[in-house]
This record gives sequence, structure tokens and C-alpha cells, in this order.
Amino acid sequence: MRAGLPLLLNFFCLVAAAALIAGSRRDKKNCKVVFSQEDLRKRLTPLQYHVTQEKGTESAFEGEYTYHKSHGIYKCIVCGTPLFKSETKFDSNSGWPSFSDVIASDTIKFTDDYSFGMHRVETSCSQCGAHLGHIFDDGPRPTGKRYCINSASLSFESADKNYAGEGSISSASAQPDKTEL
Repeated sequence: MRAGLPLLLNFFCLVAAAALIAGSRRDKKNCKVVFSQEDLRKRLTPLQYHVTQEKGTESAFEGEYTYHKSHGIYKCIVCGTPLFKSETKFDSNSGWPSFSDVIASDTIKFTDDYSFGMHRVETSCSQCGAHLGHIFDDGPRPTGKRYCINSASLSFESADKNYAGEGSISSASAQPDKTEL
């Protein structure tokens, strides 16, 4: 019986590794916006592609928006969906851009993530399925949430360029969310 134990452990390790590899790419069939992998490889940098399409992560404290302080809107790098306002960005000292809230609750999809031997909640763009990062319950009030997001999954539109658009995004999208709470 003991001789079979190493074989059984090897089998489970292989199954777990295969599951991680199989789950490393996003299933796009339920997404509202779909791009070909060829198109994405042309438009995105290798890091942006790895993060958004292969559930990768960028190195801590090295992302473009980690220390970014400008006013505006952070959008999905893949499809352009507005995700976060600069007013909700805070310094979490985690090494990644952190936000306490989203522009609208329907812009983010949440999925249980059991990679690396722990349970986390993955965040992805609800429109195109791009991996963004993870959400944690250690953020500031009033939400108590920390959206820990890879810079490589974001683009930024300055409020100077979109001063009228930012107001219309927040009033059109955020108002219904507040009434649902």
C-alpha cells in the first residue's frame, strides 16, 4: 500500500498542474466583446497580453499606475470599458494600484481563484473577460474593499481630456448602483 502512495501523489500533482494550465486562458464564450488572439497579440504588449489573457501578474511596485496620482478614469486595456475613478484609488502599499470601488458594479466579474494553494477572488472585465487582478476585504471605508489591479490591465484617460465625459459616466452608471445598496 505504501509503495502506491508516491504514484498517487504524482498523479494528483499532474492533475493539479493540468488544471492550472487548462485554466490559464480565459473562456471567452460568455463575453460581450470578443477579440481574436491574433489581434490582441498585435495591439497589446507582451506583459499586457500575459496579464489580461493568461491571468498573469506584473512585478510588485513596477506597474505604470502604482504611484500614479492624476485625475481621470482607469479603463480596461483590452476593450476600453471604464472601470475605476481616480478618486477611489489609494496607496495600499501592496505594490499594485488599489481602488476602493468601481465606477459601476456590472463592469467587474468575480471568480473564485484557488491558484497557488490559497483562495482569492479574481476580478475580470465583464465586457471582454480580461484578467484585472483580485479583490480583498481590507480596503478603506466605506466599502472596505481593495481592488488590487495590475497596471498592465489598465489604460488611463485624464480628466483634462474627458472632463465632460467623466461626469456623464458617473451619473449614468454609478447612480443606479447606489440605489441598489
